[in-house]
Amino acid sequence: MYVSILSNQQGIKLKKITTMKAIVINNYGSADVLQLKQLAMPIPKDNEIRIKIHATGVSTGDVHLRAAEPFAVRLFFGLIKPKINILGGVLAGEVEAVGSKVKLFKKGDRVFGTTGMQFGAYAEYVCLPENATLGEMPANITWEQAASIPFGGNTALYFLKKANIRSGQKVLIIGASGAVGSAAVQLAKYFGAEVTGICSTSNMELVKSLGADKVIDYTKQDFTALGENYHVIFDTAGKSSFGRSLKSLNKNGYYLLAAAGLSQMIKGAWASMSGSKKVVSGIMKETPEDVIFFRELVEAGKFKPLIGRMFSLEQAADAHRHVERGGKIGNVVITVNQ
Repeated sequence: MYVSILSNQQGIKLKKITTMKAIVINNYGSADVLQLKQLAMPIPKDNEIRIKIHATGVSTGDVHLRAAEPFAVRLFFGLIKPKINILGGVLAGEVEAVGSKVKLFKKGDRVFGTTGMQFGAYAEYVCLPENATLGEMPANITWEQAASIPFGGNTALYFLKKANIRSGQKVLIIGASGAVGSAAVQLAKYFGAEVTGICSTSNMELVKSLGADKVIDYTKQDFTALGENYHVIFDTAGKSSFGRSLKSLNKNGYYLLAAAGLSQMIKGAWASMSGSKKVVSGIMKETPEDVIFFRELVEAGKFKPLIGRMFSLEQAADAHRHVERGGKIGNVVITVNQ
């Protein structure tokens, strides 16, 4: 980053940061379109805070937006070129400046949360409204751990709440070692459910350590052929058979699709209208209260964010390639200001 030299009344030279590093995307395409640039430092509006970002994350959503896959992405983010030039939807950092009307935060606050549809976290600084999905960071974890909570955690919480998750239910989680899945296992156990996780052979012990009561190796067994029925089936990775999964639900059960395509959404809407079993898909919603919930859960030792790989800001393209290959464990985190 560059600085300008100022002088105060005593003639002492002071350094003021005027630019920042950011990963910029000007075109859709492969990970190679992600470029490290120097940009002007953002200036907070009256109702905004400027956050010095210490860590962010790379989600499958970031990858889909960058590649414009599926094509429908272009209908929301720009038909020819992306309207959003800095990706990154989660962060952990320190409030570095506040607007004149800000009341919820002050300079020096350690915060974590999401940037919403504004994105912008692949940068050293970002300005967000004070009413964004942000909260005080848990005191007992690192910047990287805090940044890895919101994507998987908020997504898992949203869908499990839609299923009226409660004690005594049998819950099956597909993709239990991923970002959403690892959060879902821990949350379902917190709410008192009996949890079965599905993952690959190499991740079975990991999923057990997250609290799963049972673990199924999808490379060796098809859960729909085992004769078990569940109150909730949560597909976090878009890998399940729609028809066979519905048959594995109890009457009035919930089939949660965190990564549903258009065809699954249409099938789900029809199934929900025509039968007793409910299919939940679509875009999840999040609130500042969700962030507060996770802070309390983490500080109480009842939730631990899972990080699979960490990259530097300069390695953002490599981080995207890692996510794009599939099969990642937990969250992929990018360290920024250290």
